[in-house]
Amino acid sequence: MTAVDVETGLEVSVVGPSSAARSELERVAVNKLRYMLARQKSGGGKDEPDPEGGTGGGILV
Repeated sequence: MTAVDVETGLEVSVVGPSSAARSELERVAVNKLRYMLARQKSGGGKDEPDPEGGTGGGILV
């Protein structure tokens, strides 16, 4: 499932099991998009170290 913010062009994707309801994947994708927009607005980005010590590559929403 992919969600795109029309104002910024920011696009996020989520992957889930084929047995998951479409509405559930849509909800997760929209929440991830909101998270990324808030992160982008606050100036958070890949150049900042992960406060939890992770190596990046994904987020939990």
